[in-house]
Amino acid sequence: MKPLIWISRILVGGIFIFSGFVKAIDPLGSAYKFQDYFLAFGTEWLFFSALPMAILLSTLEFIIGMGVLLGIKYKLSAWGGFLFMLFFTPLTLYIAITDPVPDCGCFGDAIIISNWGTFYKNVVIFAAAIIVLVYRNKIKAPWSKTVDNILMILITAGILGLSAYCLRYLPVIDFRPWKVGNDITELVMPTEEVAKTYLIFKNEETGETKEYPADDYPWDDPEWAAVWSFKDQRREIIQPYEEAEIEDFYIQDEFGEDYTDFYMTEPGYLFMVVAYDLYRTNKQAFENKVTPLWKQADQEGHTFIILTGSTPDAIDEFTQAYDTPDRHFFYLSDEIELKTIIRSNPGLVLMKNGVVKDKWPHRRIPEYQDVIPE
Repeated sequence: MKPLIWISRILVGGIFIFSGFVKAIDPLGSAYKFQDYFLAFGTEWLFFSALPMAILLSTLEFIIGMGVLLGIKYKLSAWGGFLFMLFFTPLTLYIAITDPVPDCGCFGDAIIISNWGTFYKNVVIFAAAIIVLVYRNKIKAPWSKTVDNILMILITAGILGLSAYCLRYLPVIDFRPWKVGNDITELVMPTEEVAKTYLIFKNEETGETKEYPADDYPWDDPEWAAVWSFKDQRREIIQPYEEAEIEDFYIQDEFGEDYTDFYMTEPGYLFMVVAYDLYRTNKQAFENKVTPLWKQADQEGHTFIILTGSTPDAIDEFTQAYDTPDRHFFYLSDEIELKTIIRSNPGLVLMKNGVVKDKWPHRRIPEYQDVIPE
């Protein structure tokens, strides 16, 4: 049974560690996913608990995975993995059947799988977790209980510290389309379908059928046209149509005029401040960091815009109450997409020729001279 036990340990431990880690580096993303479920199930009153639950979930997954894989607090870890899967396997079956949210979020933004895919994955992990639990007494840690306790404390402190750091600043690894280095002009455009059409004709005298490319058949030959009649057509898909990786991003003024292409294709540097909710944004960061940066960037001739999911009235109230860039620098965009761009409210995204060059949370928005590398 040793090979089976080891395979089960590696499977359970590896999946739990990976799942916990990718959630831990993006606690706000996990919190947003909890909120999606709360909305779908009509429990919006639980919004306040989304972030604590996200951190708790990632922490439990990570320490259970490390425990099962390395043999730390093995009996406790084995029970934890079993109970975890005992709860989530039927839950993911229900989610797969009802489909309240398209993506379960079990692997954060690192790997997107369907709800049914999540359920099938959980069935396999649950079977492995049962084996780990059944044979838990056969695994003995090669160290003392004191070392066992110290290792568990260090692992727990480490994953919580990682979550705290990424929550305060930005995820240390960015799995989203707006990560540094990506060309956004390519990601906002869908992949157009490439297909070739063939026309099928029948010879009325001989009964023979023949297929021609739609752009190359003898339609202008009277003798041919006299005996051949069109019967059908066939399309051969060479490259299927694919939706853009970034679907819901737009930049509009308060009158609905779209400026997305204008700003995303404009050459040179683009300073893009993202504040998905002006009521919840850090006002001090605006006054002490965003506004001085705007004045210098605007003076140097660089493009500077602020994107928000708030209403035009909220923008007016905000600009009148605080020291902010002028009102006409504010544009409207999709709040959910803005949360995807950067996990900070506000946050700064520096772009050049449509490519994301760098990103900063509001706590680390730099001076102008530290932004432009040249």
